Amino acid sequence: MIIETIPVGPLQVNCYILWCEESREGIVIDAGGNVERLFSKIEELNLSVTRLVNTHGHFDHVGGNRAFLETTGATFLIHKKDAFFLSMAMEEGKSFGVQVENSPEPNAFLVDNMIITFGKQELRVIHTPGHSPGGCCFYSETSNVLFSGDTLFNGSVGRIDFPGGSMEMLVESINKRLAVLPEDTKVYPGHGSSTTIAIERYSNPFLRRKR
Repeated sequence: MIIETIPVGPLQVNCYILWCEESREGIVIDAGGNVERLFSKIEELNLSVTRLVNTHGHFDHVGGNRAFLETTGATFLIHKKDAFFLSMAMEEGKSFGVQVENSPEPNAFLVDNMIITFGKQELRVIHTPGHSPGGCCFYSETSNVLFSGDTLFNGSVGRIDFPGGSMEMLVESINKRLAVLPEDTKVYPGHGSSTTIAIERYSNPFLRRKR
């Protein structure tokens, strides 16, 4: 699996372009904005992007969905419990002084443990409610990488003051679903720099330490 990270939008969401080197089939995680940059990179890499997936439905992660989907015709997936955010993106953005468009409805829903394939690559969906009710992470066992959205950051976790947020659920999701992954798993979060499960397990104050 090849990974390209492109920070997008005024809140610098990490948008990820992933692809199978052999087939050149790819997917995009969180087209939060600056879609022209995404199109340029996809064209430069000569990729066929078949899916757009959202880790969750907050405005800064879905603000570029409409333009991206209208141009690429990709299939769009998000967890059902976060779908209600899609029609609220414009209003949510205004409260933060950010102009974004509401997102189209998804073609299908993400479900815990479902497998997303692109070429010979696979991602497993891990439902991690807490930052939002339908927050999801994406894990590749073969590439040993996790895309954690706003569930887990380098040294921190996602905020819980949006509708449906819960610190209790967030900490439980991280400890029961993410901290159990191999320690050398590289973590690509929704904002900021990458980390590893080992680093977070032993230094993140929101994770129970396991020695």
